[in-house]
Amino acid sequence: MSIAYGLLAVLTLLGAVWVVTLRNLFRAALSLGLVLLGVAGLFILLEAEFLAFVQILVYVGAILTLVVFAIMLTAKLHASSASPASRQTVPAAAAALGLFLVLVSTTNALTWPDYPAAEAVSLAALGQELVKTLVLPFEVISLVFVAAMVGAIAIAANPPMKPPPS
Repeated sequence: MSIAYGLLAVLTLLGAVWVVTLRNLFRAALSLGLVLLGVAGLFILLEAEFLAFVQILVYVGAILTLVVFAIMLTAKLHASSASPASRQTVPAAAAALGLFLVLVSTTNALTWPDYPAAEAVSLAALGQELVKTLVLPFEVISLVFVAAMVGAIAIAANPPMKPPPS
């Protein structure tokens, strides 16, 4: 079992590194899909099958599809305006590593209380809760995602004007 955890953790971390280091945006989005599938595999190993199903359905099936669709829509707009490599890569990587080390050091210092196992919630009760009380937050989140994608496409369609040379 620990070998499977290790393999999925390495797969997820490798995909995450690819997401932030690949220059090709489409390949980075596919690497994000690899990360999301790795997380779903970890959920399965943790015996949280429902979370794995939701991970695959919502994130891989919907969000990643939306991201890839937006990349494909805006790819022609940015093909002619390729920019050179940024000089901010090393400082950004150093800042990310610093924040990660702070996160690790603070979570290792925590003492986690032992709670007794909670009783299982039926899938029917979970569905009723999602439909009755949590439907509004889910709809608001979907509108935020749509607004973000429309904004990203609008920004990509109208690139900022370059100032005239002096």
